Amino acid sequence: MIKRSIDLSFLIIGFTLLMPILLIVILVVVIFLFFEDGYPIFYTQDRYAKNKKKFKLFKFRSMIKNAEQQTGAIWASKEDDPRLTKTGKFIRKYAIDEIPQLINILRGDISIVGPRPERPELYKKFLKRNLPYEKRLNAPQGLTGLAQLLGSYDTLPKNKLRYDLLYIKNQSLCLDMKIIFFSVLVTIIGNWQTDSRQWVKKFF
Repeated sequence: MIKRSIDLSFLIIGFTLLMPILLIVILVVVIFLFFEDGYPIFYTQDRYAKNKKKFKLFKFRSMIKNAEQQTGAIWASKEDDPRLTKTGKFIRKYAIDEIPQLINILRGDISIVGPRPERPELYKKFLKRNLPYEKRLNAPQGLTGLAQLLGSYDTLPKNKLRYDLLYIKNQSLCLDMKIIFFSVLVTIIGNWQTDSRQWVKKFF
């Protein structure tokens, strides 16, 4: 209940203070995405929420159309993924592609902080590797989390899982506030290098 209250409070305050900027950013992104690669501007994916509840996750489309038609669902393991459009690279760098997930937070699908909700296809793959991925679903999934803050695109799934389980074991209001603060800082910087992550780890 406290976590949900914090989510809604952040949404209300954020929309109140940042609405003009947010609308301009969304409009510019939509225009650039459309002229570079056409429709659809948004895309949805099935993800698992807490207790394996399936929901639709919203994002701005950052990849070319039908990016996984030949490969199927694969783990995003590098920032210079050739499937990304030019606009897609930019909005991913500054996490702008995640803005539509505010809808998911409002609906209660995810929280602001928690393990990133995983795709059912990849969830099954990780279970076959004997990774205890089902433990991630013991807590609300989130827009940002310890794994996203301290890890990177090339961090192995098993190592990101360790961060997620560490968060679940130690989750608290104080920890959530720290993760939100540093996540905003990371987003503003837009280029999170290894040495910077090592510096941030000192605060956790």
